[in-house]
Amino acid sequence: MRAHLGRPRTDTGLTHTARRIIHLNYGFQLLFNLLWWMPVFYAFQKAAGLSDGQIFGIQSIYYVAFCLFEIPTGLIADRIGTRNCLRAGAVVMTAANLAPVISASYTGFLLHFLAIAAGRSLTSGAASAYLYDGLRAEGCDEHYLKAEGTARALGLAAKVVCWPLVGPLMAVAHSAPYVLSAASAAGSLACAVALPRLAVPGGGSSKAADRADGGRRGGAFLRDAGSALRCVASSRWLALVMVQGVALFTLSRICQVNLFQPILLDHGIAEASHGGVLAAMTVAEAVASARPQWLSRRLPPVAWVSILSLALAGTLAAMTLGGPWAVVALLCLFAAATGFAYPVQRKLVNDAVPADAPRATLLSVESIVDRAVCALAAVAAGAYLSAGHLDALLWHSALATAVLLGAFQLLLRSGVIKRGREARPAGALPARAKAPATDADGGARGRSRS
Repeated sequence: MRAHLGRPRTDTGLTHTARRIIHLNYGFQLLFNLLWWMPVFYAFQKAAGLSDGQIFGIQSIYYVAFCLFEIPTGLIADRIGTRNCLRAGAVVMTAANLAPVISASYTGFLLHFLAIAAGRSLTSGAASAYLYDGLRAEGCDEHYLKAEGTARALGLAAKVVCWPLVGPLMAVAHSAPYVLSAASAAGSLACAVALPRLAVPGGGSSKAADRADGGRRGGAFLRDAGSALRCVASSRWLALVMVQGVALFTLSRICQVNLFQPILLDHGIAEASHGGVLAAMTVAEAVASARPQWLSRRLPPVAWVSILSLALAGTLAAMTLGGPWAVVALLCLFAAATGFAYPVQRKLVNDAVPADAPRATLLSVESIVDRAVCALAAVAAGAYLSAGHLDALLWHSALATAVLLGAFQLLLRSGVIKRGREARPAGALPARAKAPATDADGGARGRSRS
């Protein structure tokens, strides 16, 4: 039995430190990901004189930059510690959101998105790694899935409340969305500074705690990179679980960010209604993210991620057949499936990572794969849209997803790939009796997937 079990616990079964970690994680994830400019960034850039080619070109550069930044930032997180990495990411994000205020030009927006990529890559693996290691150090592992999902749900709920205010605020001050985003990022920095140092299980040394608190001293960055690559190469299960997340992240990102407005405009839904549709989608995703335990325990988590990814593909294809109201309903269904899938996929990957492996670096490897595929998808989406073939894009995306997940299930059922740590009870979806409600998440490669 762990030494932590003797620590005072709240009525939710959490130690006071674990409760503090969860609540500060809620605040960090909510404020860090509260991008007030998200609903209007396209129109904002158009008003600044940028062309469609420049706007989509910046988005493509953003995805590529995110991939490149993930390599050093994952290593940095495991070297200086995930807690310090979260602080650095919040500082970069604060500065990034101020770039368009200083210079509303092509250069300003390019620097803005490059800095966003740097800030998000600093926290993409570190946030999840800190939460996972922190709860495990406190003997509260079973609360991780609930905490991850609730944090995502709270962040999405904040967007529902804040995004409708963007229009009136812009009428008062045109750059208000970017100033408020910078203020929110500064608030996330305050949460990161308040995160506690993690306890060391049993009073001994703990590599996981060292990585979360202050990193590992000595050695080279390449040692962590080599360790992460060897871990992926030696664990077919870990590599396969990471690949499964590609379909989930690529579909959700491309649809909810890049294709959201083109789909609505193609069905005759005016721009004035886009904010309301986005709010409805966010509510659906927030509710689902907060309740991953609603998924039946008769199927393993890995099967649920595949099923939900296929549901995403199916809704995309169905959008080519329905009218405006049907498309809005399908977009909400798409968002709900995304909300259910993200926390489960996050736990699958975390459970597959060996205890002494550089967790943040490995999570960054997963994010690199996701962003690389997303960058290619963005280029393809631009080509389809330029040719006026939106329906073909949606159908081809659905078919590609079905083929990828079909191959995944064949490998899984053939026995070529053996399940790793997820086969243990710790990797299963928690029973309702084991998932007491915490005081409350959001949404994004989960990590933050914006």
